Amino acid sequence: MIVVKSYQSIKHWLSNQLLFQKLQSPLGFGILAVVAIALSYVLSLLDFKYGVVVLAGILGLPVVAACIYHQKFSVYLILVISIFVELFRKYNIPFGTALDILLFISFFGILIHQVKERRTGFASSPISAWILVWVFYNLIQVLNPWAGSQMAWMYTVRSMAGLILFYFIACFAFTNLKTIVTTFKLIIGLAFLSAAYGLKQEFFGFTPGEMAWLYADPERFQLIFQWSRLRIFSFFSDPTNYGIYMAYMGTLCFIMFTGPFKKWQRAALFIGGCCMFLSMAYAGSRTPFVLVPFGLIVFTMLTMSSRVILAMGMVFLLGAGVMMKSTSSAVMYRIQSAFDPTKSDDTVKVRFENQKLIQPFIYQHPFGAGLGSSGLWGKRFTPDSFLAGFAHDSGFVRIAVELGWIGLILYCIFLFVSLKTAIYYYLRVKNPKIKAIYLGLTVMFFQLTLANYPQEAIVQLPTSIIFYVSLAMLVKLKEFDYVELGEGEVEKPEVALASDQVEAQPKQLEPQSSSLNTPPPTTDPLTEPTNTNSKPVNDGN
Repeated sequence: MIVVKSYQSIKHWLSNQLLFQKLQSPLGFGILAVVAIALSYVLSLLDFKYGVVVLAGILGLPVVAACIYHQKFSVYLILVISIFVELFRKYNIPFGTALDILLFISFFGILIHQVKERRTGFASSPISAWILVWVFYNLIQVLNPWAGSQMAWMYTVRSMAGLILFYFIACFAFTNLKTIVTTFKLIIGLAFLSAAYGLKQEFFGFTPGEMAWLYADPERFQLIFQWSRLRIFSFFSDPTNYGIYMAYMGTLCFIMFTGPFKKWQRAALFIGGCCMFLSMAYAGSRTPFVLVPFGLIVFTMLTMSSRVILAMGMVFLLGAGVMMKSTSSAVMYRIQSAFDPTKSDDTVKVRFENQKLIQPFIYQHPFGAGLGSSGLWGKRFTPDSFLAGFAHDSGFVRIAVELGWIGLILYCIFLFVSLKTAIYYYLRVKNPKIKAIYLGLTVMFFQLTLANYPQEAIVQLPTSIIFYVSLAMLVKLKEFDYVELGEGEVEKPEVALASDQVEAQPKQLEPQSSSLNTPPPTTDPLTEPTNTNSKPVNDGN
């Protein structure tokens, strides 16, 4: 009996230390210290590569478990990784592979959760339907008879259709408004971090590793070193992708600055927007300079506020004066060249000539030449083909070449449905803060659609990840559009939302009995007509 009692007491004590206190006790700290010392000793005996593998396995197992069972964690982690993929790639660290693995693990976690929860409300959205159509079309491209290499399809289907799985992961994770707002803040915070690092490159110089990466490729160095200065690129691989990212995120910050938020939040948004626009200027790409005024025009057209129209008129008048002023600054000259056809006519002509050259090929190949048949992937897998030397210089042109004019039509319909849905929800929601977020997302979608013509904007990291998570916000935000009516009382708007095909009906409130026990009225004065003798209106049925 004494042995049994001692065993039970020890078992209870260990359970309390390990399970309930979760190692937050002297015993737990001692166990962790012993494990850390033993692990350090084992890693010191291994080769560096094997040590990295062991360390990655130890850290990866809890991350994998978290991605399977906690989709919110997956969304946050994937957003962070997408910002730093190109940074680690400069040092030959395959972070892109890690991103793909996390995406598929998280999507597998959704399938596990669906067995129990059956949450498929977001699947009724037209955006979800067109995403599935787009993914299916990209998958069947492996059977394209005109494709020169199936290996090229293996490498490029990831950016065209694989990353779009993040949309479904985000839709499943956005179960409450707090998660959506936290994700939105994280996106803006990462953009501010990228802007700050870009300004560090401009004013304090590049790191030795970044300079070695620049000098390793003469073509890359020639692209970045222009007008006797190095264009900044922050964590990214090129100034153009970085500039586009700063353009739409800076515009988003200034749109949020006009929203009904706290003063310190608006001040932070204003400072962040200024830093992003400054970084965009030092990146020195022409496309982002056009995106900013285009976004402001869309913002003005959607709001149609007299104050906004007056403010935007002053901004454009000031901008026109700056564009016409002569300057010796390389940065200002680059900005002015984006709006002066005589200064950017060379690149525009080259793009138009290439598009005219490829048009007969597009007409003759309705399903395209296969994913990865043009650009860098074409040079790698089909170097002897005509498309290997073709510079598409456009996301839409690349789709038309590789996926055919049928794929281009499908993609344009997908973008049109996304823009239409964004405008629809912006006009229908009533909560002012949610309305401000919808406004910012709508303007961002318009900017990315325009940017995808002169550049491959949407499929580049981290813009692709931000685009897909923003689509998920677009679909889920309206579910939390509650209007405050009074103290402790909320009502859901009586608005039929097209994507869910369900009318959000207000909850019927039961009459409360008063202290005098007066019976409740038999009619509702807000719905019943004041004239009881009036006849119903004939509606023609």
